[in-house]
Amino acid sequence: MPPTPGLTTLLLVAGPGSRENVVNSAVLAVAGPGSREEPCSPRDKPAFPIVMHVRPDHFGGHVKDRSTTNVIPSELRAYLDALVTHPVRNATMIWGPPGVGKSSVVAQVADGHGLRFVDVRLSQLAPTDLRGLPVAVEGTSTWFPPEFLPRDGHGILFLDELNMAAPTMQGVAQQLVLDRRVGSYVLPDGWFVWAAGNRKQDRASVFEMPAPLANRFLHVDLEPDLDDFRRHGHDVGVSEQILAFLSFRPELLHALDSKRPSWPSPRSWVMANTLLAAGLPIGAAVGEAAQAEFDAFVNVYAMLPVMDRILSDAPSDGDRWPAEPSARYALVLGLALRAESPVRAVAGFRWLVAKSAPEWVQLYSDDVANRMRANGHLGLLATITRSEPRFQEFAAAYAALTGHGPKVSDE
Repeated sequence: MPPTPGLTTLLLVAGPGSRENVVNSAVLAVAGPGSREEPCSPRDKPAFPIVMHVRPDHFGGHVKDRSTTNVIPSELRAYLDALVTHPVRNATMIWGPPGVGKSSVVAQVADGHGLRFVDVRLSQLAPTDLRGLPVAVEGTSTWFPPEFLPRDGHGILFLDELNMAAPTMQGVAQQLVLDRRVGSYVLPDGWFVWAAGNRKQDRASVFEMPAPLANRFLHVDLEPDLDDFRRHGHDVGVSEQILAFLSFRPELLHALDSKRPSWPSPRSWVMANTLLAAGLPIGAAVGEAAQAEFDAFVNVYAMLPVMDRILSDAPSDGDRWPAEPSARYALVLGLALRAESPVRAVAGFRWLVAKSAPEWVQLYSDDVANRMRANGHLGLLATITRSEPRFQEFAAAYAALTGHGPKVSDE
């Protein structure tokens, strides 16, 4: 069904456990209650979908189940947490393109559970490096295992870049994966064996994994996800300019370019954040093309209203809603990042309801809810919004259009 005239197609990404779903092909592009401008949505940028991370029950729509083997980083973290908690000792193989955070998620799981973390790059080893060296002991040849293999305790033995190792090396690793031993070495019971590797379509220098070895793993495919990266970026202090830019250009979160050494990925954007903090150009991390777009986007910040004034509930007449879509992304993300308390968050909500169209208010609300949940203030925010007249007006207008109102829930 074609979109209803005057309404904006809205592509929604539901919460963890779902794939992208077009919940409604004609949703929300009228101005919020008291809006002073004609509605102007992010669709002003041609062929660019709105992406909002919302809970499925915000809209009451059916959410397509995500495959249990295709996951985004937060889902991988939850999956691996479950393997540790229960515990499930089956060896697990994590597939995915370069730079999406395979090894960093595994390290976070180890840290979160107080486990030791041993990262072994099999592609850098020879078979004898893993099996050990034969040494004569009382007339018998005995294999002395390498010092990096654990002897006791609890932890995760992580075989990174497994399929970059030569077939002979993978053959030695097969015994460790299947039997939890190699040569005379036996892996302690308290250890998990997990591995990771790139796929052939990623143009990585990988070998085919032998079928007997592949059949001994649980297999999980990791995919990059903008909303996941934004939440992670909030937690680790990634620049709001980078997060706002990626919200405006989500296709640049991960854009592998085999012809150039530097290209955008979640990992390289974190590296770019370090360069940005040092006052250096970020092209060395994400490539010159991404840097050129980012530099142009940063210039947008000069056109933004004074955000601290808005969040202090004291905006001036000069604090106007931007006309340029890229500036709108920058402003909404900037307000959400600066809303450290529920009071400031509600002040930002009031201003956006009066100035912008509902999809921008929902985008702001989603980011603020994630931020308040992380610092333990979500319950207080929910209490305040329940008694906030403008929120109730916005929710009523929103429900009239969609049949379901947005929520800020303390669940």
